[in-house]
Amino acid sequence: MSDSFEETPNSRRDPSEETKNQPIESASELDSSNSGSANEVDSKTQEPISTSDSDQSFQPQGRKLPTSQAELRDKSNSSTNESLLPKGVKPKPEPPLAMVETAFLASTASLIYLINYYFPIGPVLRMFFPLPIALVYLRWGNRASWMAALVSGLLLSVLMGPTRSILFFVPYALIGVQLGALWKRQAGWVLSITTGTLIGTLGFFFKYWLLSILVGEDLWVYGLSVITQWLDWLFVKLGFLVVPNLLMIQALALLMVIVNNIVYLFVVHLVALLMLDRLGNPIPRPPHWVQVLLDY
Repeated sequence: MSDSFEETPNSRRDPSEETKNQPIESASELDSSNSGSANEVDSKTQEPISTSDSDQSFQPQGRKLPTSQAELRDKSNSSTNESLLPKGVKPKPEPPLAMVETAFLASTASLIYLINYYFPIGPVLRMFFPLPIALVYLRWGNRASWMAALVSGLLLSVLMGPTRSILFFVPYALIGVQLGALWKRQAGWVLSITTGTLIGTLGFFFKYWLLSILVGEDLWVYGLSVITQWLDWLFVKLGFLVVPNLLMIQALALLMVIVNNIVYLFVVHLVALLMLDRLGNPIPRPPHWVQVLLDY
């Protein structure tokens, strides 16, 4: 028993002796171990930063951005799309806005025609007949202008009957589409007035033809008789001993219709020049002599 108790203390080793017995590492080994541990620490500290950057740059699908970032992205996309468009070309409009403006201007054109029919105040309101439809063409293009012309005709057919709606559509609605198309392409006043005069002259004879069918009489013959009486009075006052023949009367009637349409289209251009410029949809500039008269 005494021997066993005496051996137990000797069986335990002193930790100081263990450290003394261990071999001493060289300085190069210590440097290499220190550098390796430092690299491990750096790699561990850098890994979260790289993962956070990747999370920010590559977001998973289906994850919504904050409202502020989404608005900024939409603004940047719209600005880039507008910058890619050539000069003078506007971005495509929103369909509800185009539809509302087309309906509003079509009703405006039909109401002007309605007021002029029931409360005629001379040729004042006639100058505004084609302008709303021309404004629709300048703002929204070809399709919207034809829709405005058809809607105004349908509205007048409900308010005044199909005959008056047809007489508005031919020639005033057609003149509105024609003027809008030429003004959109920056055509000169001479071309737009010439084509408008042609459409107006055809519309005048179409009106006489349609009313002659509805009345049952040839109204053109009645118009020629009135012109014949006027020529007889003029020749008597001037002292001309000439009897006007049928060809002269018809030529004079055609000339009067053409001159009437030229003056009408010229006044429509003047009204459009003064009105549409203020609305932000300018028409082509007038000739120099007209500009000089307007400056005075």
